[in-house]
Amino acid sequence: MKQNAIGWFDIYVNDMQRAASFYEAVFENPLEDMIDPTNSQVIMKSFPTDMAAYGAGGALVQREGSAPGIGGTTVYFGVEDCAIEESRVSDAGGQVLRPKMSIGEFGFISLCMDTEGNMLGLSSMQ
Repeated sequence: MKQNAIGWFDIYVNDMQRAASFYEAVFENPLEDMIDPTNSQVIMKSFPTDMAAYGAGGALVQREGSAPGIGGTTVYFGVEDCAIEESRVSDAGGQVLRPKMSIGEFGFISLCMDTEGNMLGLSSMQ
């Protein structure tokens, strides 16, 4: 079976309510409670996901021994125009690290920090 490199992602958080509020405000879309498939002491909230659509699904994860932070992997969220979601980041408690910029033929990106200290990217073609 042919598939894309990423099938799922976890974004680690310290405070689930604070993190969920941030992402719901930026993307104007509610996250869904998710049952941990490993039956361990993990709190998860998933981003709306259609597994038949292009792209990967993922969740916020609060787990002992896993911490958020900048400097590791950056998840880029595909959006219509990254300036729109970027404009909501500060009011939601995050920080814009690099405002919308061109990446040539690949469109535009914005780099932001969520309330937990994770870097996230916004990516669009306009």
